[in-house]
Amino acid sequence: MAGRIATDFAIGVIAAMGQAPWGLWPLTVLALAAMLWRLSGVASARGAGLRALAFGAGHFALALFWITQPFLVEAEIYGWMSPFALILMALGGGLFWAVPAWIAHRSGRDRRSRAPALALAILISDWLRGWIFTGFPWALTGHVWIDTPAGQIAAWFGAMGLSALTMGAALLIVLGTRPSRSPNGPAALLPGLANAAMLIGAAWFAGLARLNQSLPADQPRIIRLVQPNADQTLKWHPQWAPIFYERLTSLSALPLKPELGTGGPDAVVWPETAVPFLLEDAGPMLADIAAASGAATITGIQRSEGSAWFNSLAEFTADARIGAVYDKFHLVPFGEYIPWGDALARFGITAFAAQYGNGYSSGPGPQVLALDGLPPFQPMICYETIFERHLLRGHRPEWILQITNDAWFGTWSGPYQHLAQARLRAIQSGLPVLRSANTGISAVIDARGQIRAVLPLDQAGIIDARLPGALTPTLWWRWGDAPMLTLMAMALGWLAIARRRRH
Repeated sequence: MAGRIATDFAIGVIAAMGQAPWGLWPLTVLALAAMLWRLSGVASARGAGLRALAFGAGHFALALFWITQPFLVEAEIYGWMSPFALILMALGGGLFWAVPAWIAHRSGRDRRSRAPALALAILISDWLRGWIFTGFPWALTGHVWIDTPAGQIAAWFGAMGLSALTMGAALLIVLGTRPSRSPNGPAALLPGLANAAMLIGAAWFAGLARLNQSLPADQPRIIRLVQPNADQTLKWHPQWAPIFYERLTSLSALPLKPELGTGGPDAVVWPETAVPFLLEDAGPMLADIAAASGAATITGIQRSEGSAWFNSLAEFTADARIGAVYDKFHLVPFGEYIPWGDALARFGITAFAAQYGNGYSSGPGPQVLALDGLPPFQPMICYETIFERHLLRGHRPEWILQITNDAWFGTWSGPYQHLAQARLRAIQSGLPVLRSANTGISAVIDARGQIRAVLPLDQAGIIDARLPGALTPTLWWRWGDAPMLTLMAMALGWLAIARRRRH
């Protein structure tokens, strides 16, 4: 049993290699097919759940390995938590595979009845993962397609459509395997592989057709994204904070490239928590910031209101005033706030991303901002971008602005996966996404999720770009997950009817 569990864990690790930055999606499909085959043949529901837990733990151990990095910023205080955080996240993610496997095993008597039930149960679990315990829809099985033409089907069916493509391809391999031959023989896999290739090919060509459609013209407004590359271990150090602040203003003052004109940008964007002062203390700096950029500056900043602290986005106008303010509302558990924080603070346990107090307070919710001279946009701060449900589908903006500090994620996989999800939001919404990240990866993403310009990790610099045009509302924007949830409900009903007939 131990050997089988170790093998399942290893297959889970392989399945994660389709995620950014590796992008080896064929390995994901094949590993998921192997998982469906192995788990649907287990003798007991308990055994299926235990082995699915091992598979999920392997998958999330690699996909979420970056979760160790925030604890190493102040390693002398939090470093000891790093391995425990990874173990808990891997096992917690694994539970979202174990429970579906346990349920699916009880729904059938053989591989051909259990495998479809398991594929559907994992798909439903992927969707639930975006909601349970405030949600964490990271490293979904469908995210492996974002950097491929097949990722464009998210414009119609959202992230769940991409996950359905992944699980559907894996299921076709299992169902197409010839029972008369050894499942370990390559020839036995050919029918299933052919069926999976046709499904993926259909999504691929549909995506290519969408990518070949013309985009609307860029808007005349020029946005400057600033990437200061402030090392998180030094960012708030009294000696380094003024240096990083001076870097922000110096980069903001650079001239435009000749091809963009002789004036300056229409707006300058600084990343999340970019400045070493609170919003209420910003007054003396406003004139210097306005003089540096010659335009409105949109920055991440912390602010207080009574005893509450907020992770915010604020506009510093070109005439040195404080304009619109947006407060982040979907906070990172344990990073930006601590559940039962008042009680745990007595033991010295506080949210390590917050510089003040025991943690941040939540803002009122999603907003669309209309700043002087700019088309209306939806601001999103860091973690908020991973939640498709936070897109304001009832009040359509013309673009999305994400400010983030991905220095917390290290330089291995986390920043790339975060960027991929910003691209997915662009595909789903048909809106361009502009992204200013402290240490990278800053990017201009068009309305089909394609990267127009990018600043790599650990590099200070700027991106000057005209604001890409928006597409008409996508099917997903109009209907959300309703089409996919309907299809999943129909599949669930079909499986229930099939089970009743077998009994």
